[in-house]
Amino acid sequence: MNKSFRLAAAAVALASIAGTGMAGVAEARRGNDREIRNVIYLLGDGMGRTHVTAARERYYGADGKDVGLVMETLPNVGQNRTYSVEPGSGQPGEPDFLPNYVTDSASAATAWTTGYKTYNAALAVDAKGESHATVMELAKKAGYRTGNVSTAEITDATPAGQMSHVLMRGCQGPDYSAKACQNTEVTGKELPTTDVRVTPVADQIARNGTADVIMGGGLGRFDAADEQALKDQGYTVLGSPAAQRVATESDLNRVKAKKRQQNKVFALYNKGNLTIEKSKRENPSSAEAKEPTVADMTRKSIELLNTQKGKKGFYLQVEGALIDKRSHANDAAQTLEETKAFDEAVRVALDFAKKDKHTMVIVTADHECAGFNIIEKGTYTNAEAVTPPTNVDLGNTANNSVPSRAKSGKLDPKRSSGIVNGDGINDPANFGPATFRTPDDAAGVKDGSPEASLWLSYLSGNHTGADVPVYGYGPGSQKVAGSIENTDLFDIVGQALKVTR
Repeated sequence: MNKSFRLAAAAVALASIAGTGMAGVAEARRGNDREIRNVIYLLGDGMGRTHVTAARERYYGADGKDVGLVMETLPNVGQNRTYSVEPGSGQPGEPDFLPNYVTDSASAATAWTTGYKTYNAALAVDAKGESHATVMELAKKAGYRTGNVSTAEITDATPAGQMSHVLMRGCQGPDYSAKACQNTEVTGKELPTTDVRVTPVADQIARNGTADVIMGGGLGRFDAADEQALKDQGYTVLGSPAAQRVATESDLNRVKAKKRQQNKVFALYNKGNLTIEKSKRENPSSAEAKEPTVADMTRKSIELLNTQKGKKGFYLQVEGALIDKRSHANDAAQTLEETKAFDEAVRVALDFAKKDKHTMVIVTADHECAGFNIIEKGTYTNAEAVTPPTNVDLGNTANNSVPSRAKSGKLDPKRSSGIVNGDGINDPANFGPATFRTPDDAAGVKDGSPEASLWLSYLSGNHTGADVPVYGYGPGSQKVAGSIENTDLFDIVGQALKVTR
């Protein structure tokens, strides 16, 4: 079957999916209008409670409440449970419910985009392989403007979870194995290639029009046919998938929002993930330094989306993805800097919401990554391997630590000299954690020194099952307070936009 026919069939399937769950929406619109017209949903990938605390202490000191992280100023605070389920599982409370205590980004994204728990690697399908409409699809169908921003590839799990339905998150495109897109463990058989669930994510994004504004990385996932499909739908394509020419911040600045018009923009600034801020700062003449920050993309997206008068507004999702990438690599310095960069995007969203007065802001994470810890000054951890964990983002050289965190295999006597940790002190695999000066330190104290007050370590190179923080601003955001399921976020956002009951 040729590609164009398969994609046309997939588009029909997606239209059907987006139409589900709409019963009662018109009735909901006639109900209590809480004046929420816009929702900005910001996601720090891999950002656990310790990531937030450590970033605050690193940049603002222990008592950082007055000048600290913006996200911590949001008035409603809670935590959400992140567990996923096993393939074939029912939902919580059902007899065939089988939990998996540690999620990946795909199953977590599915939870808040569709309201369903699913297995790791699934996007917008439940654990039995059935597709469900995402809140972005519902918002788009209801007449809202929609946007999706990420510092990762736009086909990666978090952004893709709003705009695609696949059995396996690795089915991204452009080159892929059709078999790798299947999951016969869940479906019981291989699906025909006309089924959207085995259609590469990039092909779906380029053709379904779910997001009006798309910004991030991942140009290498798209090709000439994708570019033409986008242009046929009225998108302004910055850069060129056909020529594999990335967009730049200058390209973005030239795009002007037009009131009461679509302002559909597709802009990818790197063939892979975007570049970490540390690398851009240290290499200002590099091509990567021309990439916009996540705050820049958020600001421009709001400008492009906020063009409708009346009750219909916009729904924007923003991901700070490199917090997770750098946590996988156990790179504390870059993890902290990416957390701060993400918080600047929160500042942009909150500033807009305060002026607009009709916007809900939600800030949360999909999961915690790597067991990030703040440990007592002068101690060390026994949980580190002889070599650093595999850097899952190794292909993007800008994301590698500089200097690298290679271990000598020898104890640092200045940092690994006590017996407080008991057994293991003589194990040469143990080594001192990363140390950072804070505003509370005396002048002259340097990062990496024993005198620095913030000592950080990791427990692993992978995700953990810890609950993650969630912060809310605006009418209705009090629903995030307390301990909630990540699936509850689907209802909180959907009800605010009046696209779910």
